[in-house]
Parts: sequence; structure tokens; C-alpha cells
Amino acid sequence: MPHASLHTIGCRLNQAETALLGDQLRSRGYDLVELGRPADLVVLNTCSVTDNAEAECRHLIRKIRRASPDAFVAVTGCYAQTGADVLQQMEGIDLIVGTQYKMELPRYLTSLERRPAPEILHTRTVSRDDFTIEGVGDYESTRAHLKVQDGCNFMCSFCIIPFSRGHERSRRPDDIIREAEGLVARGHRELVVTGVNVGRYACEGRSIDDVIGMLEDVPGLDRIRISSIEPTTISDQLLERMAGPSKLCRYLHIPLQSGDDGVLDAMNRRYTSKAYAAFIEKAVRTVPDLGLGTDIMVGFPGETDRAFANTRGLAADLPFSYFHVFSYSPRPGTAALKLPDAIPAGTITARREELCALSRAKRLAFYHRRVGQTVSVLFETRNQSGLFTGLTDNYIRVGVPAGSDLHNQLRPVRLTGAMDGLALGAAVDAFPLHTIGA
Repeated sequence: MPHASLHTIGCRLNQAETALLGDQLRSRGYDLVELGRPADLVVLNTCSVTDNAEAECRHLIRKIRRASPDAFVAVTGCYAQTGADVLQQMEGIDLIVGTQYKMELPRYLTSLERRPAPEILHTRTVSRDDFTIEGVGDYESTRAHLKVQDGCNFMCSFCIIPFSRGHERSRRPDDIIREAEGLVARGHRELVVTGVNVGRYACEGRSIDDVIGMLEDVPGLDRIRISSIEPTTISDQLLERMAGPSKLCRYLHIPLQSGDDGVLDAMNRRYTSKAYAAFIEKAVRTVPDLGLGTDIMVGFPGETDRAFANTRGLAADLPFSYFHVFSYSPRPGTAALKLPDAIPAGTITARREELCALSRAKRLAFYHRRVGQTVSVLFETRNQSGLFTGLTDNYIRVGVPAGSDLHNQLRPVRLTGAMDGLALGAAVDAFPLHTIGA
């Protein structure tokens, strides 16, 4: 039995695709092993969203080749689509698989014989057709990702993803449910619905609201969580479903990127700061105890001190429980690459650190406000301090002391305190499982 290891750089969608590729390889007779262990095949699923992500990909390829000099190395993912010309100049790669062929990669492994130069499976354009995917994602984690959509038509001026993943397209509903049922059969109690622009799902007359409704009917599935979703794609119907009673988690991660209208316009975002704030206020009114995250970019060309102050002010005022902060990264082919007034690296670093500190403070405050509540926690693993940790539906990470194994158990917990990045609690055995309200 040949051994294969897979590694992912990048987003949840990449993780979902790697898990599906792992399942396909296992069904073809491969034994999956951790990266770094002896392997006949190494598959690297890459990212191109920033130059740092691309540099990490190249570093990992060199590391893999040193650790496994005889392994067949296949590189796929977004960097394989946008940077194939760079990758084919690197030593040690045997196969480069672009976006069009990514989910069929195992079919092209007819031989694991090393090659003097990489074979390239690549097209400049990507099919716009709706799709199905072979297999059921292979995950070791409690939560599993469920890919329902790919591609993006929004063309934000800083983003390379439309070039790496192509136009919007959606997964066929029956294939979504097939994999969802397979994931539940493997013991996954929470599924994270993911895509590039997941709120733009459209297939056979169904929307993302319809997909969530179909997943609600899957027996044995306890939680449905939506990954990052654009604010302009969230319907009132989706918010009302989230308000409950529902399996849909009270959680939204809604990218902001900037709180300054001039920057938002230059980014080609589809809202103003005022419209974004109004939507957030509506979401919080509609969904009790909503967990709310966002993405913020610093250092976009032309981001003045005043523009950054507008972003910081809006981020502070809105009821976010956390935000991810990214530095602007020039991407080839994007409109922002031609913009003047680049921001100095030192200024970008200072702005990023300021927003990261604000995010930590807002997360801690969000946790503290819920001390005394009894919440439902889906436990995942024991941390280095010996606490068993897991997540509430509104994305609070909770740790409890536990002598027994709580992995994959859904338990009521009374929150007793909070620290940076972790709420503390105690299991409440008097409450029956599955009956705790939102």
C-alpha cells in the first residue's frame, strides 16, 4: 500500500478540498500519513492570496524535497493556477495541477515515478459549469467543512481569487447532501458550509438559504455553521433562520476590509461604511447573542491616517467579537496594483498591531459578558493546560476541567470566567444533551 501525505496552506475551502482529495486517494489504495513521515506521494494544496502565502508554499516544497527526496510531489491549489510558471522552475516538483483539474488530481497519478521536469495540467480559464465532487471529506477534526460553491465574480481590486479560481459556480444540491450524510455517518456533528463567495450559491433554482434548509433535514447533524460570507449576500430569511429554532449556528463572519468610504470605493467593495454598519445592526437585532467576526485590511494604497482612523473607529463601535487583520499584498493582475500612494511597511505594521490589540480586547469583552450563562459546547480536544476545549454555536472557545474524554461530545457548560482567547466553564451534568436553547 503506497503512503501519501497531504498538506494545506490557506483557507477553509482549501482544507475542504484537501480532505476530499485525501478521501479519493484512500479509496484508491493509499495509506494517508502525516506530513514529514516517509511517503511515496506528497500533495501540497497551495494559496496565492498574499505574497507571504506564496513564499510559504515555495519554502514548504523545498522542505518536503529535503525530507522526502524520493517522494512524488504534486502541487495544486491557487498558486498552481496563478504561479505555474514560477513553480515549474523549482526543483523537485513532479506534477503541477491547476484549478480546472484540481479535484480530479488522483486520476492523473498513473505512476509515482519521479520526473525530470514537472508535468503541467493547467488551463488559463476555468469551467463555469455547476459541479459535483467525488468522495466524502476525510477529517480528523470534530468539525468538517462542506464545499458548496467556488469562484467569484465580485472583482475586488486587491483580490487575485477570481484569477485563481474563476467565475462563480455552485455544487449540485443532491451532491451536497450526499457528502453531508457521509460526513455525519463518519461522526461529524457540525458542518461548516464553505465557498469562495458562499452567499452567491445558485443551482437548480436554489439559494444558500435553500441549502441550509436541506442540511437541517439531515438526520444526526447537530450544527450547521456558515464560513465567511459577504454582507450584500445575506438575506433576511437567513437571519431569521439563524435566530432559531434552528441547527444553524448564531455566527457570522462578514468581511469589512475598511471603514473608510474612499478606500472601500478604491477596493471595489459593494457597500459603504454606513450601509455595512446598518446591516450589522440589523443582524444583531435579529439574532440574539450573535457571534460576529470580520476581516480588515490595512495598508491599502492611499489609506491615509484619517482613513485608518475611520476604520478603527467603525471596528471599535460595531459589536464584533473578533477580527482578522491582514496587510495589503500587491497581487499580479489586480487593479490595485496600479494604484499610487503605497503605504510604508512600518506604518502597515503599526496599524495591524493596533487593530489586533483591539480585536483581543473585543473578544475578551464578548466572553466576559457571557459569564454566568449556560451554553452548549461541542468539544474537540484537550489543550496543553489539560482543559478540554470546544466551541459554542456563537464561536466562543470554552475550556473545562475534565477527567474523561469529551471529544465530539455536545455538553452544557456554565461559563465561570474568561481569559485571552478562552472562556472557562464547568460542565452542567443536570442538563440533558441536545435540549439547550440558543
